[in-house]
Amino acid sequence: MNAQLKTDPASLIAAGRRALEIEGRAIGALVPRLDASFARACDICLACQGRVIVSGMGKSGHIAGKIAATLASTGTPSFFMHAAEASHGDIGMITRHDVLLAISNSGETGEVLLLIPHLSRLGVPIISMTGNPASSLAKASTVHLDVSVAEEACPLNLAPTASTTATLAIGDALAVALLEARGFTSQDFARSHPGGALGRKLLLHVADVMRTGEDMPVIAPEKSLADGLVVMSKKGLGMCAIVEAGRLLGVFTDGDLRRVLDRGSDVHKTTMREVMNSPGKRVTATELAAEAAHLMEKHRITALPVVDAQGALVGALNVHDLLRAGVL
Repeated sequence: MNAQLKTDPASLIAAGRRALEIEGRAIGALVPRLDASFARACDICLACQGRVIVSGMGKSGHIAGKIAATLASTGTPSFFMHAAEASHGDIGMITRHDVLLAISNSGETGEVLLLIPHLSRLGVPIISMTGNPASSLAKASTVHLDVSVAEEACPLNLAPTASTTATLAIGDALAVALLEARGFTSQDFARSHPGGALGRKLLLHVADVMRTGEDMPVIAPEKSLADGLVVMSKKGLGMCAIVEAGRLLGVFTDGDLRRVLDRGSDVHKTTMREVMNSPGKRVTATELAAEAAHLMEKHRITALPVVDAQGALVGALNVHDLLRAGVL
């Protein structure tokens, strides 16, 4: 190894920029290659009644794993199969209803080529991504996608860098094209990511996080402000819902209390009807919790009563409930 290290900031930044420029050109060169072969690859995946099995070795194997994960999370059932493990039993995972997406930059990776005879007997379509359209894998495939690059970002032109970026980009293009063809929505995406932030925002409804029953800060309109303060303090939501015959009439918050006290109102003689905000901000139980969070942020409030379609109070929530649920 060369002992003369180039550690000055200018050299390091220049090297990084060269790498990005080379990889950017590699991706740009892929655009005109998206032709009838790409469309046919999409058709094969859309017609697949099983799963799209993505396989590769080495760096191509790592890229294959990412492509399989992207396909699976965007509506195309898929999983990664290590090419070396395939010949030791994992090939039994493949059925005649599946599709193989095989990745090899050279197109001559032995472990990947060993899959072809077995898949041919099953009649499984093979989509390949290689950097060599004349390779054995490309010729044996049902459809070949050219991911060749002019040069690697590695200054030695050896380490897979631009080539793996190009392959990943084509994998993303395939996943997005399939996503759009299927009419895959953000709600569909959330259902496959229930533990993620997006899943929580798109799947959790107000009814899932609101407080109900004895935890709701409820008071009648003819009760005194002093009684209202007791309820607010006891329930700890920073607000009180004024309810008559089950219907929400209005809301009284900590902010309202400060304004009432500034006016010198008598807390024992003033009724909740006199000081409540009517109708006040509210949400329905069927709305997304993310919508409640947006409403709180927009109006700079920290709590909301929850009503049903008829305006009856069914719950309450504050910003801490949304934080605990991971919506904020």
